[in-house]
Amino acid sequence: MTEQPAQQPQPAPHDSPAQPTLVQRVAEILAEHGLTHVFGVVGSGNFHLTNQLIAAGIEFTAARHEGAAASMADAYTRLASLDSPETRQVRPELNPTGFAAVSVHQGCGLTNTLTGLTEAAKSGTGMLVLTAETPQESVGSNFKIDQFSLVEAVGATPLRISDPNEVATVLDEVFQHLARRHTVVLNLPIDLQTQPVTAERQVPHRGPRTGTIPQLSQVTRAAKSLFHAQRPVVLAGRGALHARTEIIALAETAGALLTTSAVANGLFEGHPWNLGISGGFSSPVTAELISQADLVLSFGCALNDWTTRHGELINDEATLIQVDHSPWAIGKFREVSQTLVADSAAVAEAVNAELTRLHHDAAEHSETPSVTGYRTDHVRTKLSAKYFNEVPLAGGDLSTEDRIDPRVLSTKLNRLLPEQRVVTTDSGNFMGYPVAYLRVPDVRGFCFTQAFQSIGLGLGTLVGAAFAEPTRMPVLGTGDGGFAMGISELETLVRLRIPAVVIIYNDAAYGAELHHFGLQPGQDTARNAVTFPDTDFARIAIGYGARGITVRVAEDLSQVTDWLETAVSADEHGRLTGTPLIVDAKIASDGGAWWLEQALRHQVRSCVSWEDVEH
Repeated sequence: MTEQPAQQPQPAPHDSPAQPTLVQRVAEILAEHGLTHVFGVVGSGNFHLTNQLIAAGIEFTAARHEGAAASMADAYTRLASLDSPETRQVRPELNPTGFAAVSVHQGCGLTNTLTGLTEAAKSGTGMLVLTAETPQESVGSNFKIDQFSLVEAVGATPLRISDPNEVATVLDEVFQHLARRHTVVLNLPIDLQTQPVTAERQVPHRGPRTGTIPQLSQVTRAAKSLFHAQRPVVLAGRGALHARTEIIALAETAGALLTTSAVANGLFEGHPWNLGISGGFSSPVTAELISQADLVLSFGCALNDWTTRHGELINDEATLIQVDHSPWAIGKFREVSQTLVADSAAVAEAVNAELTRLHHDAAEHSETPSVTGYRTDHVRTKLSAKYFNEVPLAGGDLSTEDRIDPRVLSTKLNRLLPEQRVVTTDSGNFMGYPVAYLRVPDVRGFCFTQAFQSIGLGLGTLVGAAFAEPTRMPVLGTGDGGFAMGISELETLVRLRIPAVVIIYNDAAYGAELHHFGLQPGQDTARNAVTFPDTDFARIAIGYGARGITVRVAEDLSQVTDWLETAVSADEHGRLTGTPLIVDAKIASDGGAWWLEQALRHQVRSCVSWEDVEH
């Protein structure tokens, strides 16, 4: 990364104030508008930019790979954009409009971000990527590519500052896109970065989030349906993360049970009528109760095949009401009975008011619709088994003398690790275990990056989550394949003294391909392509400076307790620091994950079509 930036302008005379450069003005405005953290890899093209971001008071974290930097910013933005009084006591700058950015070199620096960038774009993360750009006339540059087309191809929004005096105008457009949950890539040509801004200072507008208002007729119809429902369930997805209070209030009035899509896991944690996750990660009890609902009210959820188990979870006779701010999301994956195209919080509040009025009128006229709804004593009893780790293992313990059942591993770690945690996942066959067995304290305790379903994003996601939630223990569940792919960021964990727990569900294979994609006995060539010799990740971790342990039997987990007692500490504000722990868990074969088997049951095994997890 040695392309030379434009020559520095000469210092201004002593009798006149120095004019800010383009990158200086960009950094100042971003800092004033809520940018608190930048992740990146510095090259010649973004060197001046990164220095100005730091000078503006923005924290910078150096990653070892630009792809990981994108995942760090993605995770940080997802969690920092959610309101949390507990976190705000430690990090008051984190707010519901918070976001993170990525700083990268032009050309190869940007291409290295692509997988993490695509994940963010598909997930609707309002994340900003700041990238240098080769000047148009530098046709012989090694770094020159069509960055605009590249960014558009993965679903992100490309913008460019082509004139130093247009900084405020372009950044105003950036903020508008971020407010709409668009992932933005801002191109900064290297021949302009250190040029002076001569225009008067302008402040871009970044207004608060405002939701669209629902139509009265739609509100009335939905309220009447809830009034007559006997077993209502309210389902919340990514688009309803800001509406927790309003949705819970509506569910109380309706007597409804609460559930979430996987990405919104933790939103209703601690509520007595919370079912947990709807979809492939549902426990048998949760799946049963959802399937028996006579009305499902969905907020900000795409109702895709993952959340509904290809439609099997929602009764065909049930009234299905879908609420989403985007008309394009309505009915995308299945037909619905009623629609409300508006903000989830606004809809929940309006429907609750109308439903309350209906109950009041019914009481005055001695009508007796059930206000209890689905919240019966029988259901309360069943909810004691809504989590997998609260019921006996289906099929018994699969552990052997040298391989631990991944369910046993996850259940014991759930008990050993602090309750105040932030759980992240890589992708793969193992994924159901950390998601279904590791409980989270709330929605800020979970970060699920599966919109692109790429392995190898886990360690970067973990670092970003750790910075967003500095008082909680960062936990990553990953497969051996994903860990090996992203292992460069193990050095980042050690360097930054992030006391994270990395659980490697190590089956020495790409488990999904091994178990679910039609390998037949005797297909040794195909099998050899997805199986590998056993790797001692614990020793590798020690070489990086982390604590590494190998777990083959449950008793080996006593080393986790020792690590908690000797390698982790907290400062006066509760922010954690210490040596990361890598748990190389040699897991017994599960024959293929239950959740993935359900998902693939409806697919052609030789040509699987994955649906985007948008909400």
